[in-house]
Amino acid sequence: MTNPQTPLRIDIVSDVVCPWCIIGYRQLAQALEQTNTAYEIHWHPFELNPDMPAEGQNLREHIMEKYGSSKQESDASRARMNEAGSEVGFEFNFTDDTRMHNTFNLHQLLHWADQQGRMHELKQALFAAHFTNNRNISDNTVLADIAAEIGLDRSEALAVLADQRFANEVRAAQQQWRQQGIQSVPSVIFNQKHLVSGAQGVENFKSILQQLSELPE
Repeated sequence: MTNPQTPLRIDIVSDVVCPWCIIGYRQLAQALEQTNTAYEIHWHPFELNPDMPAEGQNLREHIMEKYGSSKQESDASRARMNEAGSEVGFEFNFTDDTRMHNTFNLHQLLHWADQQGRMHELKQALFAAHFTNNRNISDNTVLADIAAEIGLDRSEALAVLADQRFANEVRAAQQQWRQQGIQSVPSVIFNQKHLVSGAQGVENFKSILQQLSELPE
């Protein structure tokens, strides 16, 4: 049996503009709590739209262009996300003006926050800023504001974004996960061995955690 005192390592490859990433994380978090699992989470960068221009694009237009979906299909998808979000206590506020963003700078800010042990907190704040509060996360001043709201230094956040000091590290991390076959998010890797893709639901995550707990070391 796995030593219950050994925290389960959980690596999550995700992007802040991915709605199923926050839904999947919230599902996993509930499963971890309900199974009383000791764990440590490590977030990793993935860009859904690395070629997105800096100003972003209207979300509905982007989805219709990328997937060829109709407005009706887009509305149905948003309804599913709203329901799934409400089940795990996360609020989506989609509007006709909701935008898709380029997230390369955002991932650099998260890398900086990680050096201060604050990546997880900033990640959650960014999910809420984008999906709940419709803030413009393409704007570096908005990103710096969000960092400051969780207690990080705003001027340092702006400097990090202005000089792109972590650009190479973020690109290397993204490339590393692509080389390991990660092509979609969320991708959750348990104990650096077991890959689970997508928002599985609380019960499925609980089942996965139970199976992992029964594996030999």
